[in-house]
Amino acid sequence: MEVWQGPHDDAWDEAQDTLLRAGLTDGLPVIPPTATRVDAMLAGVDPLEAVAVLPPAYASVTWRDVAINAVMAGCSAEHLLIVGAAVEAIAAPAFNLLGIATTTGSATVCVIVNGPVVQQAGMNCGSNAFGPGNRANATIGRAVQLTLQNVGGARAGEIDMATLGQPAKYTFCFAENEAESPWPPLHVERGFDAAASVVTVVGISGTIEVVDSESRTPAELAQTFAQSMLIAGNVGGSGLLGGGEPLIVMPPELAQVFSAAGCGKAQAKAEIFERARLPIDSLSPPLRDRAKASGNAPDGYLRVAQNADDIMIVVAGGVGRKGAYVPTWSGTTTAVSRTIRG
Repeated sequence: MEVWQGPHDDAWDEAQDTLLRAGLTDGLPVIPPTATRVDAMLAGVDPLEAVAVLPPAYASVTWRDVAINAVMAGCSAEHLLIVGAAVEAIAAPAFNLLGIATTTGSATVCVIVNGPVVQQAGMNCGSNAFGPGNRANATIGRAVQLTLQNVGGARAGEIDMATLGQPAKYTFCFAENEAESPWPPLHVERGFDAAASVVTVVGISGTIEVVDSESRTPAELAQTFAQSMLIAGNVGGSGLLGGGEPLIVMPPELAQVFSAAGCGKAQAKAEIFERARLPIDSLSPPLRDRAKASGNAPDGYLRVAQNADDIMIVVAGGVGRKGAYVPTWSGTTTAVSRTIRG
C-alpha cells in the first residue's frame, strides 16, 4: 500500500463533518452532493417529477431527492434509474415500509435486479454477489437506504428503532445470475417480459449461509435448505417462521443439481416446502401457545410460508456450493417489483 499521491482536499474533510453533523450520512464517508454532481446524475430526468411518497415520514420523493442520495452513496449516473425504481417499490403499501423502517427488529431492504440493466450498470451476480468489490451493487443499495433515511425519515435511534440492526441496513443489493441459471429468472416468474429490466425489493431480517457439498439429488438438497430455514427465533405474529415469503439464493451449481434431475423451480420449491416443518413442541411454551392460536399449525408443525409458491428462489453467485437462506421480516411484508425505465 502507498499513500494517495493526489492533492489533499481540506474541503472534503469539512464536507464530511458537516454532512455527518446534519445527520445525512450512514456513518460512513459520502460523496458531497454538489450541484455539479447532482445535475450530472439527473441528465435526462425531470428533477421535480415525483417518484413516490415514502414512509415513515410519508414525504414526497422527487428525482432530485433520489439523485442527491445517489451521489452521496457513490453511484454513477447509470445507477439512478435503478435506485428510483427501488424507491418506488419500497413505497408500495404491500411492502409495508412503515413497519420495516420503524420496527425494533432487524428488518431492512434487499434489492434484487434482473434484465439487461444488470450488464449495463456493471452489477455483480456472480462470485461474492453479496459482498464488497462491486461499485454498482454497493452504491445502489446504499442509495436506497440513504433515501429512506434522509427523505423517508428513518433515522437510526429516532424512527428506526432496531434493537441490533444488521450490516444489510448499510446496503444489500445484488443481481440474479440469469446466464448460469437453469430456470426462468425472478422477474419472468413474477410476470415481466424477459427483456425487461426489473427491480424487486424484499423485506429481510438477515442472511444464513447454506453449505452442502455432499448432496447429489434434489431431495437431499431440499432437506438441507429446509433444515436451514427452521429458526425458532423467527416465529412471527402470523404463526409462520418468518414473514411468509422466504428467499433462497441458490448458486448455479446447486440449481443445476435440481435441473439435471428434471426438477423445475416450482418443484424445487415444493420439495423444500414439504420438508421445512418445525414441530411446535420444540418451541418455548409462550411461542407454542402463539403458534397454536395462529391456526397455522393444525398438524403440530410450523411452516416457512402458507404454500410452496410463496418461497422465492433466485440464482446468484459464482463457483461453489454455498447458498443462502434470507428470511423475510416476521411482520407483514410482501415482495414488490417495478420496471426500471429504459
